[in-house]
Formats: sequence, C-alpha cells, structure tokens
Amino acid sequence: MRKEIVVDAEVRSSRGKNEARRTRKAGNIPAVLYGAYQDPVPVAVSPREIQRITRSTTGYNTIFTLAIAGGESTPVMVVDQQVDPVKGTLLHADLKRIDLTKRIRVTVPVHVSGEPKGVKVQGGMLEVITRAVEIECLPDDIPEGFTLDVTELLVGQSKRASDVPVSGSMKLVSSPETVIAHIVTLRAEEVAATPDAAAAPAAAEPEVAKKGKKEEEPAAAPEKGKKK
Repeated sequence: MRKEIVVDAEVRSSRGKNEARRTRKAGNIPAVLYGAYQDPVPVAVSPREIQRITRSTTGYNTIFTLAIAGGESTPVMVVDQQVDPVKGTLLHADLKRIDLTKRIRVTVPVHVSGEPKGVKVQGGMLEVITRAVEIECLPDDIPEGFTLDVTELLVGQSKRASDVPVSGSMKLVSSPETVIAHIVTLRAEEVAATPDAAAAPAAAEPEVAKKGKKEEEPAAAPEKGKKK
C-alpha cells in the first residue's frame, strides 16, 4: 500500500564497520537501496522513520518515498532489517525500489470476524490456522489486510484461501485449498476417553484380588494314616 511518507537519506561515501559505527553515532543507520535493474546505493537513514513504517498497520507492505539528498527520489519498500538482539535497536535496513507499473508479490494478513454458529449453537471451537496469504498485484492495489466473515460456519466447516476477497489486479498465489479457519469439537473425544480411563482400573481389580487370594491359600495338610 502506497502512503504519502517521505524518508530523507544521504549517500554513504564508504562502507565497513567503522563507517557503520560513525553513521549510527550520528543518529542514523546504514542502509542499501537496490532493485529496478539499477546499481545498489549505500545510504544512511533515520532508524525511527524506518521503524515507524515497519511497525505500522501496513508494515513491510508500505510503499513510501525515499528522497536521497542530491540524488533520486523513488518509491521503495523495506524488505529486510537487522535488529540488535539485546537492545532491540535497528542496525541496518534493505530498501527495494518499486516500479509502480509492475506486479509484485506480497504477503497480506487475514483476519476473521463474527461469532460462528458452530461455536454459539453447537458448542464447537474456532481454530485459526493461517493468518496470512500471498498475493500478486500492482503496488497501488496492495491491501492493508483481508477479513473473512465466519458467522455462518458450523462444526466441520472451514474458510479457505479461495474465500479471500481478491479484487482489481490482485491474484491469489497461496494454494486455494489452504485452510484459514475452521470449527472443530473435542467434546465427543473427551466423553469417550473418560469411561475408558475409569474402566481400566476397575477391570484390573478382580485379577489382583484373585492373585492375592491364591497366594494366601495355605498348603494342604498331609492325610492321616499315610506313611511319610
């Protein structure tokens, strides 16, 4: 999804760990701009601006404008980032040029809405299996997300990727049979498991008692008048 966001950038004159440290000390982070059959360009950008984009509702699917001082101004997307595992601060970002006239593949989140009849009436349970699908579309047609209404679902029924409401230039890339959500019930299995578990010790008790009785039975007394 394209947004009216402009992030300023400066070309980095050199690369390496020392240059990266100087860039971060100045309040920016090193980044690389590539794509659209052009040479990669090392740049420095604000980590706050990049994180504000990746943490927004559109996340990595956000298309914004990168304005390089004294250079190009182009639509881009964040395709990767490196984060400090201890501090959680952003260390590096990869930015990709986007051609607004060509289709791209993106992963879009899928949400469910409504209270299923299978839960409300039949006592089942809603399980969400897949939370995102992959589609192909023009950059300006990237949706923020898809929503599937599960109100009519009964036990044993499901919503699949083929039910996702694609429109315009969108084309589903994920398998149409991918289950997004379904209604299941474990009640029958739980009821069946309880009697079996209770019956097992009861069935074993007579056998234990019988063995005990046999072991406690006294030895037969020798017959009278019989020589030893």
